[in-house]
Amino acid sequence: MAFPLGMQNPPEHDGPLPDQADVVIIGAGIIGVMTAYFLARKGLRAVVLEKGRVAAEQSSRNWGWIRQMGRDADELPIMKEACRIWADLADEVDGDLGLKTCGLTYLAKSEADLARYESWIADVSHIGVDSQMLSRAETRALLPDSSVDWAGAMHTPSDMRAEPWVAVPIIARAAKKHGVEIIEGCAARVLDITGGRVSGIWTERGLIRAPEIVVAGGAWSSLFLRRHGVDIPQLSVRATVVATEPVETVTDGGAGGDGLAFRRRQDGGYTLAPGGFHDIWIGPDALRHALKFRKQLMLDPFGRRYHSVAPKGYPDAWGQSRHWDKDDETPFERMRVLDPGPNEKKAREVVQGFGAMFPKLGSVRAKAAWGGMIDVTPDIVPVVDRAGQIPGLSICTGMCGHGFGIGPGFGRVMADLVVGEDIGHDLSRFRLARFSDGTKMELGPTI
Repeated sequence: MAFPLGMQNPPEHDGPLPDQADVVIIGAGIIGVMTAYFLARKGLRAVVLEKGRVAAEQSSRNWGWIRQMGRDADELPIMKEACRIWADLADEVDGDLGLKTCGLTYLAKSEADLARYESWIADVSHIGVDSQMLSRAETRALLPDSSVDWAGAMHTPSDMRAEPWVAVPIIARAAKKHGVEIIEGCAARVLDITGGRVSGIWTERGLIRAPEIVVAGGAWSSLFLRRHGVDIPQLSVRATVVATEPVETVTDGGAGGDGLAFRRRQDGGYTLAPGGFHDIWIGPDALRHALKFRKQLMLDPFGRRYHSVAPKGYPDAWGQSRHWDKDDETPFERMRVLDPGPNEKKAREVVQGFGAMFPKLGSVRAKAAWGGMIDVTPDIVPVVDRAGQIPGLSICTGMCGHGFGIGPGFGRVMADLVVGEDIGHDLSRFRLARFSDGTKMELGPTI
């Protein structure tokens, strides 16, 4: 079984490298594409550089949840905006995003689970979200075919789902219609800096002059930024996801509990994942930032599998190049698409677990399984900020596996941040300096 988004089709976005732009965005995932989309709607010339293919990494490998439920309180207002933008996009774009308001659910096996959910609802009650607690009987009515006697659940009726494999490429085409230039197979190499501020960026095809650069490179962001003296504590961890063959409906939405997450797919199957489990490869940067991640790792020490040697070419692999010049081949060219493959054992377990949870389905078969590298920060919330030491450089990374749903919201935020307009949200929680100015580490929700 393998990830079905391959490189076999010709690139859709392979135009010439422009001489100049108003803003260059590094990374054509959901964040980069949406940032460019909103910049173009402001009348700016936005160019997106993608070393591989649009959405070929985590933006197409995620669960497809568009969730408000369980978000960090400082993310939630942006997530609510993102939901409105998703609905607008569905009406605007040419193509079906698979967007559906279906409701998402966190299932509870114990009173402790219920207490965590109730605490989150209380913490965000001032923001206004329709999350609600369900009793044991209400949960049974929501999932009548489940073999598990759930103690209850937290359910958010307004949460949505979409199909990541198709949604981001469709949005990229819509951005192009607004004037965005997307160039696939073109890696950013180094910033061009004049007089202490950004003046452009060197790519493998040459120089683009631009006064503003946005780094939205996901798992690759830290490696690129460190080359320029900007230090972000960021781990790249592997998540495993499975798509099943079509089966009878057990829920039209999505749910997670007891180590298994699932959501209905447009093709009649389900997307499955081992909720809360990740693989981590220990590299030089992981060791360098280990103390910053200590609180998060100790919270769930057995929810991860640790590997000592990352495959060659991974962002934090031993021996990975960490310095290069504009005329050098970079790590981004040597690995066009980071395709880590799934944890096969976990892939088998989630299929078996889903079948056991819903025995009426009979034999559940997987049609594909894949891995994706998630960019994780120590406090489980992203970095969304200007890089003060390099004027003209902005950063939007570290989405911690939550970027697909909130991507349109952060894209709008980044567009206004870059041009200096009113953002409409408090971004202090997401500032880069929190990792170095003595700020007490406050973990985002892990429910």
